[in-house]
Amino acid sequence: MNPIIPASANASTVWIAVPMLVCFFALMIGVGIACRKHSANIDSFVLGGRSVGPWLTAFAFGTSYFSAVIFVGYAGQFGWDFGLSSTWIGLGNAFIGSLLSWSILGRRTRVMTQHLGSKTMPDFFEKRYNSPKLKILASVIVFVFLIPYTASLYNGLSSLFNNVFSVPYWSVVAVMAVLTGIYVIFGGYMATAVNDFIQGIIMLVGIIVVVFAVLSENGGFTEAVKSLSESKNAGPEFISLFGPDPIFLFFVVILTSLGTWGLPQMVGKFYSIKDEGAIKKGTVISTVFAIIVAGGCYFLGGFGRLYYSRMSENGFISDAGAVMFDKVIPTMLSQLAPVVIALIIVLVLAASMSTLSSLVLTSSSTLTLDVVKPAVSKKTHISDKKSVLIMRVFIVFFIAVSAVIAMLKDSVWKDSVFIAQMMGVSWGALAGAFLAPFLYGLYWKKATKAAVAASFVFGTGLEIIQLIISVGNIQLNNPVLCFIFKNSLYSGVFAMAGGLLLMPIVSVLTQKTKPGNTEEKFSCYDVKVITNKKDSLG
Repeated sequence: MNPIIPASANASTVWIAVPMLVCFFALMIGVGIACRKHSANIDSFVLGGRSVGPWLTAFAFGTSYFSAVIFVGYAGQFGWDFGLSSTWIGLGNAFIGSLLSWSILGRRTRVMTQHLGSKTMPDFFEKRYNSPKLKILASVIVFVFLIPYTASLYNGLSSLFNNVFSVPYWSVVAVMAVLTGIYVIFGGYMATAVNDFIQGIIMLVGIIVVVFAVLSENGGFTEAVKSLSESKNAGPEFISLFGPDPIFLFFVVILTSLGTWGLPQMVGKFYSIKDEGAIKKGTVISTVFAIIVAGGCYFLGGFGRLYYSRMSENGFISDAGAVMFDKVIPTMLSQLAPVVIALIIVLVLAASMSTLSSLVLTSSSTLTLDVVKPAVSKKTHISDKKSVLIMRVFIVFFIAVSAVIAMLKDSVWKDSVFIAQMMGVSWGALAGAFLAPFLYGLYWKKATKAAVAASFVFGTGLEIIQLIISVGNIQLNNPVLCFIFKNSLYSGVFAMAGGLLLMPIVSVLTQKTKPGNTEEKFSCYDVKVITNKKDSLG
């Protein structure tokens, strides 16, 4: 197999990339140490004291949303499948996953979570629905499905680092895990938010440079589009408005966009935002960030089929036509200038570390505050200082476990269908279980405990069935079931849609399990506040 990047370009890239990486690593660790004073107690370590401004919150939201999985994996796969119409996925992420998410969830999440005193999503379920059992169940779901999701973040790094630096995959994983762990352990949420802002700037600049570089390599936008439409490996349908498979495209847009509304690491960003002005500004900033980063990634991937010959030469397309999708983007970038490749390496690392830090902080805080602390405090009191220490221990645990899984998947479990599929269903299970209970919990007083439990079971159950079907290669005869379980993207959308339908139906039938003091919980929205005329006509 030929190397993706020629030796001459490889050597030049190393000389440029190494100083950039050293500066990047030093900056990340420096921010973590500088933010130590903001991590003295639980509220500051987990939520930044609920005083984080719009820029930091918006960038934290965006960088947690878009990782190297999207840049290397999804952009390559869906760009190859849909052509330029894959850009709709990025626009859906921007307007549904960011704009609508901030508009519909942002303010109400911030108000009610502070009113209830909840710091995590499972904690919200307990206090909103008066049910410690729901908190435990939600914590288990977070623990089970976030670890494989976290492990998948490392995959986007392997192709670029292996071909530029010729270093083992395990060493790349280890370096990323250690560095992320250092700044999250030292600085908590504030260090994560500041570093997310820096990493977000790198992502913005990187995506813009890469898109222009790839278009220039292909003679500019017009010539690249013409080549794609006339290519024997593509065709006119790959430059059409909705691409060769509009139905599949729709399901991808919905899962990757609406799914963020139910992901604990995403919704958690609203808990910490400072004030009303920060929500308004953050909505705009987050949307623009998503348009550039997500839109740019999928637009770039849409030109992947122009590199069909180069993919074949490197053995990334089998004789049967199977494509190694995680090699599409690296192949597209292989002939670019060394300085551009070096920038891409830092971009991919920044995207991975930002999402990794968000996931491990979410996982550790959930396990500490929602499982360990309630269990231990029945016998003895746990101080804030000790709780923060426990969280730091769990951060190490989550990072270590996800890193080990990523390494094993690359070596011992390289051909394991289970691990790959487990990572695929994680997003759908989390979004399917939590989207409806959280959304209705913020807006509807009649939502019941039984309905929340039904959504949890339905969302995770559907994805577990998907996992069994995929791993066992089970053939379904029923056309409806074949459609629902076509892949984890389809079943993930049905998991979310099913939860949104189940919640009101089950709630109406189970009003006896409606939590008490609902009026008091919703009274936080009726508190009168004084504001300036420029903000409200009153």
